[in-house]
Amino acid sequence: MPTTKRTAPDACSLLDADHRKVKKMFGDYETLTKSKSASAPQRKRDLANEICMELTVHAQIEEEIFYPALRETIKATDLLDEAEVEHGTVKDLIAQLEGASEVDDMFDAKVKVLGEYIDHHVKEERNEIFVKARAARGLDLMGMREQLAARKAELMEELTGAVA
Repeated sequence: MPTTKRTAPDACSLLDADHRKVKKMFGDYETLTKSKSASAPQRKRDLANEICMELTVHAQIEEEIFYPALRETIKATDLLDEAEVEHGTVKDLIAQLEGASEVDDMFDAKVKVLGEYIDHHVKEERNEIFVKARAARGLDLMGMREQLAARKAELMEELTGAVA
């Protein structure tokens, strides 16, 4: 729970900003599922691709930087094991979405399940992992924020540059 004292943006804040951005995108997708517009399938495909890219980059920076640093400083590594297993399932769903030939009811169902999975994952990170990270001694979350931001920018450039 937040205290009355504001904390400076740290690694957890950066990761949580990603969570909020993707949650909004899932909401936008849900709105599109109700649209009868002829352009809705293409707009859903584009938004699903954007969601997949955001989640892929987010998972990669967590796996490369955040989780390894936490493993060195906290005792509850079972939480990190679970988070990494969840990442694996998310990656499987992303691969299914990226490989889908049609934007149909099954595509919509996969996006919905992905969103539900991400909601679960985010709750565990916010309520357990981030709490432990912020309480850990010797973990420079401010410095890590810069490292995460730089790696995220690099990965986004690689992904969007490859598409263009």
